[in-house]
Amino acid sequence: MPRFHAIPTHEAKAFRAGHQDAFGNPPERKISTGGGSPCRHCLRNVPAGAEMLVLAYKPFVGRHPYAEVGPIFLCADACERGGGEDTLPEVLTTSPDYLIKGYSEDERIVYGTGSVVPTKALQDRIAAIFADPAVREVHVRSARNNCYQTRVTRD
Repeated sequence: MPRFHAIPTHEAKAFRAGHQDAFGNPPERKISTGGGSPCRHCLRNVPAGAEMLVLAYKPFVGRHPYAEVGPIFLCADACERGGGEDTLPEVLTTSPDYLIKGYSEDERIVYGTGSVVPTKALQDRIAAIFADPAVREVHVRSARNNCYQTRVTRD
């Protein structure tokens, strides 16, 4: 059963402590307006009026042509790591559709897996992508702004 994963807690802690983002900048501090500010650590929307971090994130280990970078939000205060479940996290219920892509063991896009998928069909499409044994994980991004949302694994 595919499982949704938040960014690791040690990464969220580092960004909260001022660690540089994927472009070498410190995270920006902003105030959330509520909806549309999904934290990639707790996988919930940052509440209206709460402080949040905005930064460039690269969910890949290597530096290569397929290692995409995108903006993300994080709760500025500590939050409990979300995910690890096979149900859609809150951050994937606020848009009508999402961009998804399958990636191989060496972090390359598995061609033919990328598509914009309606939210209601997201889990079925992810399961279909995992039918290809070359796919190690699926990344979910905003279909409009290319913001990284979450990573999905087979188990």
